[in-house]
Amino acid sequence: MSAARFRHRVGQLAAPLLATLLMVAPGLAGDNPAGFRVDDCKTQRNLDDAGREQGRALGEAFRKHGVRVDRIVSSPVCRCMETGQLMAVGAVETSWTLLPDTGSSAIRVLGLEEMVSSWRGPGTLVLVTHGLTVGRLTGFTLEQAETLVLPPTPEKLPVGHLPRGGRLAGRIPPPQ
Repeated sequence: MSAARFRHRVGQLAAPLLATLLMVAPGLAGDNPAGFRVDDCKTQRNLDDAGREQGRALGEAFRKHGVRVDRIVSSPVCRCMETGQLMAVGAVETSWTLLPDTGSSAIRVLGLEEMVSSWRGPGTLVLVTHGLTVGRLTGFTLEQAETLVLPPTPEKLPVGHLPRGGRLAGRIPPPQ
């Protein structure tokens, strides 16, 4: 998608941007290396130049279209935190809730559902997280740096019904 089309798509969805799930921009393909530690960026798969540019482009598009970001929360993984910082739309908080659940546990996705469904603004909540986390919450598989727009819904769906915590308003393809 061209930069102009990307900015146009953000503009189309600017009004309903209440809770936004942002899949992190790309680093190197694949999982984190052996010896991965959340508290040490040197042990992680980090952003590459393209990923950094995508983070900056998304923030620029939000600003251009007047998307008011009142809270930005990131997974504690370095590439997520860096993406949030490069967007330059506000101070970045971290939350373990944005890490993927492992195994059959759903404790984090339930916390994430609560975070999304209880958001009332007044501005946008931006969540910078991982594909597995987004998939468990919504049932959608996103591309790297794709944005999913979910206006919150207060009702709780039974387990297995997706998306949880919001309804899909739209998807914004990654900036090019």
